[in-house]
Amino acid sequence: MRQIFAILAFAVLLAGCTQSEPQGERTDEWGVPYAKLNNGVEMPRFGLGTFGATTDYCKQACLVALKAGYRHIDTAHAYYNEQGVGEAIKESGVPREQIWVTSKLWPTEYGEGETLRAIDNMLERLGLEYIDLLYIHQPIGDYIGAWKDMERAYEQGKVRALGISNCDAKEDAFTEIVEGMKIKPAVHQIECHPYAQRLDMRKKHEPYGIVTECWFPLGHGDEKLLSDATIATIAQKHGKTIAQIILRWHIQEGFSVIPGNTNPIWIRENIAIFDFELDAEDMATMRALNQEKRFYDMSLEQLEKFVFDRKRR
Repeated sequence: MRQIFAILAFAVLLAGCTQSEPQGERTDEWGVPYAKLNNGVEMPRFGLGTFGATTDYCKQACLVALKAGYRHIDTAHAYYNEQGVGEAIKESGVPREQIWVTSKLWPTEYGEGETLRAIDNMLERLGLEYIDLLYIHQPIGDYIGAWKDMERAYEQGKVRALGISNCDAKEDAFTEIVEGMKIKPAVHQIECHPYAQRLDMRKKHEPYGIVTECWFPLGHGDEKLLSDATIATIAQKHGKTIAQIILRWHIQEGFSVIPGNTNPIWIRENIAIFDFELDAEDMATMRALNQEKRFYDMSLEQLEKFVFDRKRR
């Protein structure tokens, strides 16, 4: 028992070093909070990830999600499903201006001139006039040249905010962009979940007002995480599932979170997290689960070989 109290006390202490849910955020009719980005634009902090979904499955998942109250959809050129996202937006009946659409440029599209063309092609695939948030997907290749073109697209009104993805894998890329570029990243998308809470990276975001957005928020379906006995106790207390407790923890930590799914039942379940709150003890318990254990284990060198060897074939 003393050991449990010691862990909780440590977690409360740790909480002082972590992000917490921003106060005074507006919420929509579904209860989803909106972060005000460092350029003044508002972004829903809960959305649908589409990694791994083919175009048709992606389209159907997006339609279910939009009907359930999702207003943030995350895709990427590398997912090959942007067309499905665009078709779902058109068929959903939800006004375009109410939907936050993000996509990501692949390293083979980086470079001044090349990236502007890639952005126009992306808009064509999506069937949209603008993208709400555009990321560089990986910090390899000519990401500086890509960022300069992204700044031009921002100034031309083709993009509303700029972001970086996976720059935790290359610290000098993060520094080069946040310190050297005219327009600062508004969001950084990284792997983050209760077993890898990414405390060091989150501290680096704070001086720049960068929002932490989490992929693999449910540990990429990790069986251990989704059956964790500690989280199960909290879930039983609130009458929720383990996945819902994890997603609620993300929201209360101040993250933007984009759980991916194509199952209509789970899509609806994932957004049903705005009718309860975790108390201080719950949050301390969740924070104490941190092991900084990542599930994505490809090195930057392996990724670079994969990307550019594939391009040369």
